Amino acid sequence: MPKLVHLRSSGVSLLVDIADAALPAIVHWGADLGELTRADAEALVLANVEARTGNIVDDPIRLALVPEQHVGWAGKPGVAGNRDDGSAWAPAFTPESSTLDGVALDGAALGVFVEVGAGLLVVEARDTVAGLLITVELELLASGLVRARATLLNEAPGLYRVQELNLAFPVPPRAKVLLDFAGRWGKERVPQRNDFAVGIHEREGRKGRTGADAATVLSAGVPGFGFRRGEVWGVHTAFSGNHRHYAERLFTGAAVVGGGEFLLPGEIRLEQGGAYRSPWVYAAYGDGLDDQAARFHRWLRSREQHPTRPRPMTLNVWEAVYFDHDLGRLTDLADRAAQVGVERYVLDDGWFRGRRDDTRGLGDWYVDEGVWPDGLGPLIDHVNGLGMEFGLWFEPEMISEDSDLARAHPEWILQTADRLPVRARSQQVLNLGIPEAFDHILERMSALLDEYAIAYIKWDHNRDLFDAGTPPVGAPGVHAQTLAAYALMDELKRRHPGLEIEACASGGGRVDLGVIERTDRVWVSDCIDPLERQDMNRWSMQLLPPELLGSHIGSGVSHTTGRAHPLSFRAGTAIFGHFGIEWDLRQAQELEMAELTEWVALYKRSRALMHTGVVVRSDTEDPTLNVYGAVAGDRSEALFFVAFTGTSITAPAGRFVLPGLDPAARYRVEPILIGEPEPGLRPPSWWPGVDLPGAALASAGLQAPMSFPERVIPLRVTRLP
Repeated sequence: MPKLVHLRSSGVSLLVDIADAALPAIVHWGADLGELTRADAEALVLANVEARTGNIVDDPIRLALVPEQHVGWAGKPGVAGNRDDGSAWAPAFTPESSTLDGVALDGAALGVFVEVGAGLLVVEARDTVAGLLITVELELLASGLVRARATLLNEAPGLYRVQELNLAFPVPPRAKVLLDFAGRWGKERVPQRNDFAVGIHEREGRKGRTGADAATVLSAGVPGFGFRRGEVWGVHTAFSGNHRHYAERLFTGAAVVGGGEFLLPGEIRLEQGGAYRSPWVYAAYGDGLDDQAARFHRWLRSREQHPTRPRPMTLNVWEAVYFDHDLGRLTDLADRAAQVGVERYVLDDGWFRGRRDDTRGLGDWYVDEGVWPDGLGPLIDHVNGLGMEFGLWFEPEMISEDSDLARAHPEWILQTADRLPVRARSQQVLNLGIPEAFDHILERMSALLDEYAIAYIKWDHNRDLFDAGTPPVGAPGVHAQTLAAYALMDELKRRHPGLEIEACASGGGRVDLGVIERTDRVWVSDCIDPLERQDMNRWSMQLLPPELLGSHIGSGVSHTTGRAHPLSFRAGTAIFGHFGIEWDLRQAQELEMAELTEWVALYKRSRALMHTGVVVRSDTEDPTLNVYGAVAGDRSEALFFVAFTGTSITAPAGRFVLPGLDPAARYRVEPILIGEPEPGLRPPSWWPGVDLPGAALASAGLQAPMSFPERVIPLRVTRLP
């Protein structure tokens, strides 16, 4: 008799079959099935069995969460590995115990049917011939998000090499279209759609970090799915090193989306008693991409460590001064920042010993005495005296060949055999898998955090890990390096309670749910051109809510694209995130400073709404019009943005809708106008405000104003009594 578990939460059902002789299999993952009887659940299991057809195995193929080859599954296996003699490469596991939220489902519970809300299912299974024990964890979280991971233990004498450990989630035949992301430095998270055809669509990250081109969330959906409608089933591998996402459809029609860590040859070698645990693979179902994203957002916001105090208005000095560190210039910048309402001041690259450009000094985490003869104290005291927190840039995982550390310990560089890896950004990778190297960096960073009032670290990671070997034989070291970076973050936070960390990796090269367990925001991209950021911020929210996305105002002419934009577009784009400034305010005119002060004030008034509300992204017919925002959880208010990213083929761009509001309530919609009147703005008749039911705003909508391209207008939406 089967054991069936039905988990339900937030409109999602997860029906799991725990067979007596096989690993757990997902019968249904998707929209809530409602209350089921045991007979209903058993009927669904039968309805899920594929019909026999020619030229396949005689018994119906049962797809486990960790797919097994021995049942006839011809797709990517869950476990790939072997012993020295070539054996144990296709294990056949038999379950020995299963628990739901710690309560056993064994013995007398055979044939049981359990229906609960959110919960954690754990199954242990053994292959005595292969000498392997696997523990599979499958959890439905309160937000409707699902996650799974597996741990493989070698119980037999001798070595077992793990090549892959993947988890796969079944998707229905109607999921015909794939969506994931591509990108590069300065243009991260670019959406791409493909047909979900027979075969495998596999995205492997081999860079030793998440990567600007990472798939991020790989979704399969019904044709035509958008932000507000259309079923999607997506996965995210929560790991900051090498990783994989894949979607696979077999000729039988069976289809899955899955993922796991991408392991280099020989990277996981288990002696008897040794174990390897995969990263969590998250699975998010939604009716539309907004619904899917909301499951990630609600779960992230429910965590104990999620930042809940108001996200400080931040100024980072990088594009203002680069490596030109001068106390007078930096204190003047602090004065101007305080004048407009900045709450956190971050000193970027260039403060440490020998660091006058990006070719040297990494690893020498001592304040440069030549530039800072009195240390960082005078600047920090000045910043704190203005009521601002102080933050400092580090790149702890990297080392310059031209550094005292490299000269003292050349063996601490990640390298294969007797050759150094190819240089990238004139730097190498410090092997944190070596305990002495790890301890050295930990102590240097801790010493600075002890000496100075540093509330925040911008943690950078500016090169990929190629040829990343570790002594004594140069075996692959990426897996160990990733775990060591996690451990370093964890220990620094343990030693320094309240410390916040931003994950930066050449901009948005480390955006994943592994690093966000340890950090308080990510840097979306080194490109802060607002036209580029309109899309990058928009799609980064498929995984992370706005309060975790670093989003700054750049100078009038972008340093990465050369485009010129008015302050209203720069600020109006950046405000929907963790707002900041990366601009030499000495170049700002008096009117710009006044307007900037207004934008900062709007951010402070609105950040509670933007950082707790439900993210809404409207499906617009005109590709030059972006409409997005946040709706309060009780739908009492909302803040929307209407962004004109290009020149429409119609004049004006037509109607837009404001979804996500209470359809039965009435709302006041009015524009928020900051600074001087926008040239080219010709308001429609409903300007400066209109009262309408939520249903009308979501369906009929409002006429867009005429506007120059590359402009953004905030809209305040308030429920009427």
